[in-house]
Amino acid sequence: MFDFKKFMGNENPQPETVPDGETAEAVKLLRQGITRRLIVLAILILAGLLLSQIIVVTMPNEYVAIKQFGEVKSITTQPGVSFKLPFIQTVSWVPKDVWHYDMAISDVITQDKKTMVADSFVLWRVNDPIRFIRQASGSISQAESFIGNNSYNSLKNVISRLPQSEIISGRDTLAEQIFANLGGALDSYGVEMVAIETKHLDLPDDNKEAVYGRMISERNNIAAQYQAEGEEEYRMIKNETDKKVNILVSNANAQAAEIIAEGERQYMEILAEAYNDPEKADFYAFSRALDAAKASLKEGDTTLILGKDSPLAQIFYTN
Repeated sequence: MFDFKKFMGNENPQPETVPDGETAEAVKLLRQGITRRLIVLAILILAGLLLSQIIVVTMPNEYVAIKQFGEVKSITTQPGVSFKLPFIQTVSWVPKDVWHYDMAISDVITQDKKTMVADSFVLWRVNDPIRFIRQASGSISQAESFIGNNSYNSLKNVISRLPQSEIISGRDTLAEQIFANLGGALDSYGVEMVAIETKHLDLPDDNKEAVYGRMISERNNIAAQYQAEGEEEYRMIKNETDKKVNILVSNANAQAAEIIAEGERQYMEILAEAYNDPEKADFYAFSRALDAAKASLKEGDTTLILGKDSPLAQIFYTN
């Protein structure tokens, strides 16, 4: 026969102990305190959840987009605290920082059909968070995908319009041309290009030496041409200068000859005037005699011996 009490594990149950009045009151108060604490805790948890659904904090390096049913309702651009509708509206954060994107190393073809290897990078940032969210779903990787495509197309277009020699010699301005060629291609995505730079723009290893050799030869030819043009210009300038110098010298000689002739003319007039006056003629003859006597003396001599028939002696004697 089945024994139910044995099955329950208590053949002789003891009566439950009933607490006295004070103990029952203490237990009641304890249970009420625990209940109140649980209610307060639940309220705090609910309040925290509600506040997290209402308060939105915007940091200085980000935009905050408030969405409602997937549509952007507002954009917060300044740092601080704002509010949204709980559970209905959601938040998307869009970075304001400048991002660095390394483009894949790729081959490009120059105007003269030469292959070059380009390794570039792009600096970009979001300038229109609404467009960025709509076109790129707020995804950095998706944005960098079309930034890379547009930048590569701009790089390829610029290089395809230039010969290889000009690209190598003008690498300092190449980035500016690529940036300008890009134009507003990224505006529709809500991003802007800050800079695009080429880390390496080199020749393929298999034809690098041949190209460099040809470029050196071309530069030597250009240098020889410049040197020849310089020498030709030097000869022209020298001939023109020599011509001007000869003209100036000829004019100076002619002027000097005129001055000398005028001086001789005046000299002859003075002589003629002197010879026409007997007193001046005698003085002039005496002066010339002194000069002749002085010229006939040898260095260190102080004595001049003249014969009586000498014209000098006659002049001195007469005077």
